[in-house]
Amino acid sequence: MKFDIFSLFPEMFTGVFDYSIIQRAREMNSVSIHIHNIRGYAMGKHRVTDDTPYGGGGGMVMKPDPIFYAVEHVLGHTVPDEGYTDSEPDGNPPIILLSPQGRLFTQAIAHELVQHSHLMLICGRYEGVDERVRQYLCTDQISIGDYVLSGGEIPAMVLVDSLIRLIPGVLGDPTATIDDSHATGLLEYPHYTRPSTFRGHGIPEILVSGHHAKIEQWRREQSILRTRKQRPDLLEKRNAKKSSHS
Repeated sequence: MKFDIFSLFPEMFTGVFDYSIIQRAREMNSVSIHIHNIRGYAMGKHRVTDDTPYGGGGGMVMKPDPIFYAVEHVLGHTVPDEGYTDSEPDGNPPIILLSPQGRLFTQAIAHELVQHSHLMLICGRYEGVDERVRQYLCTDQISIGDYVLSGGEIPAMVLVDSLIRLIPGVLGDPTATIDDSHATGLLEYPHYTRPSTFRGHGIPEILVSGHHAKIEQWRREQSILRTRKQRPDLLEKRNAKKSSHS
């Protein structure tokens, strides 16, 4: 899978993609990540990438032309004047703007996006990007939560990390993502490891009973209990989905 990430601050990604599972995926050639500096595509001596908003107001807005030029350089062709209407237009990769106005990123969306072999991620900054970037360049917008960050770089890192875990062969255990929190609409069950007693606190006896069926039953019960306590909204959504299919 290939990622092209467009940012005004490519230095922010230094080191983030060079450790643990992401590093392993890159060494396996399962993933390639390319960071592009939007400023390198700005015109003029000073490479200006932002300007004041028409109509007034505080803050600065990212100019459309450097973003378009950067993406088009990687695509190898210009974007149609009317923009793209499909998520993967004419064989081109989805072009995703990381934005608090985007659709909320979930595990289901991660499974959707990992089906693509190539993604382009645009990291906004300041007050945001010129609206023409949304209208005529991007094919999707993703938000990692209902809050505002200083830019799209951290959300891009989150999205890349989440997708890479789903690429077959990247994790040692091919079933490792099946029971992850949110993978089934539930939070994951509690985990324990050695020592069996720590500061007077032991572990549930069922886990050392050797009865695998009972352990699985216990884990599922704990998963439901944890979800009901900490994220009842997930349980409601899951039950509603089941009802709609019954």
